[in-house]
Amino acid sequence: DTYGHGTHVAGIIGGNSKCATQDMTRKFRGIAPSVNIISLRALNGLGVGTDSAVIAAIDAAVSLKSTYNIRVLNLSLGRGIKESYTLDPLCQAVERAWQAGIVVVVSAGNMGRYGSTKGYGMISSPGNDPFVITVGAMNDKGSSSRADDIMASYSSKGPSLVDHVVKPDLVAPGNAIMSVQAAGTTLPNLMPGNIPLRSYYYNTSSTLTSTYFMKLSGTSMAAPMVSGAAALLLQKTPGLTPNQVKARLMKTASKNMPSVMSVYDPLTLTTYTMYKDAFTVGAGYLDINLALASGDLNQASSTTALSPKVSFNSTTKKVSLITSNSLVWGDSLVWGDSLVWGDSLVWGDTTVFGSSLVWGDTTASGNSLVWGDSLCVSNSLVWGDSTTANSVLEKGDN
Repeated sequence: DTYGHGTHVAGIIGGNSKCATQDMTRKFRGIAPSVNIISLRALNGLGVGTDSAVIAAIDAAVSLKSTYNIRVLNLSLGRGIKESYTLDPLCQAVERAWQAGIVVVVSAGNMGRYGSTKGYGMISSPGNDPFVITVGAMNDKGSSSRADDIMASYSSKGPSLVDHVVKPDLVAPGNAIMSVQAAGTTLPNLMPGNIPLRSYYYNTSSTLTSTYFMKLSGTSMAAPMVSGAAALLLQKTPGLTPNQVKARLMKTASKNMPSVMSVYDPLTLTTYTMYKDAFTVGAGYLDINLALASGDLNQASSTTALSPKVSFNSTTKKVSLITSNSLVWGDSLVWGDSLVWGDSLVWGDTTVFGSSLVWGDTTASGNSLVWGDSLCVSNSLVWGDSTTANSVLEKGDN
């Protein structure tokens, strides 16, 4: 991993603290430290790749599924939406993996501060695909309590462009996440301020910086939280299908978060406001304990858990759910009463619903690139989710 992004993501999923010693005051483990990691590198030393490289990696995971018992595929990357997910080659690739029995988890993107739409309509591909689990980022404020947690201002919001799929599906911690540093790679050199002092985790007064760990922010860091959770569910109940894993994670996600959240950025001198609506938080905040305790098999294993679509009435300014017989949530889903979305039908006090960028036939700027959680809008590349295109994301929200 010459960039360092994939190593950091892998550590969040399955870091096992093997470098821990007796004099360490802090130890860092991933969500599912007993997993086996199959690494399929698609990005170069600058965190950039192409559609074809990502698709080749996805197809390789499908072909190797039986050989290595691959059950979960984490994609902390993305690019602008150019067309319907039914035509997008990236989306078709993740659907092949899903249909092969692999849970696919994708980062939502880091365009939540996009001014024209306040971040709405900025989900990246292939996170716009209704099959996959698309993950937005929360800021846990560095504490073990959920009471102070709020949305990360940079986390991309739905609905997806062109198809208007309700995304993200849920949110998870993604701000200033400590994980594995791949020494000698690009990111540590670009972000020296994200590397902790050894005294942060060793019983020492040394002012030397760590060679093992660093912090990164982005939905790239939130996605592996959910991938680890999916691995734990499959460890406990190996027979679960991808649809059942998705439905269980969404149904058990915590709905207990503020209706309105805000964060002040001293760099831009701007206060960003986020709302507890389905396009921002999805079904809610990842709760692994509840997911593991649930015995819900979500109907028959063949039932799909497609993320629903919505339509917008430009006259009434009303957003309506388009129901589907294939939804595991049922045909008569009322979001306000649903176990899946809770009260997140409260869309918030925004003007985004009149924006032609979100509801029109246009697609996002950035042509055929996959970018990750950066605030960069580029031309023809796939980016890892923590590129340094914008310094706001180097340390995340305060």
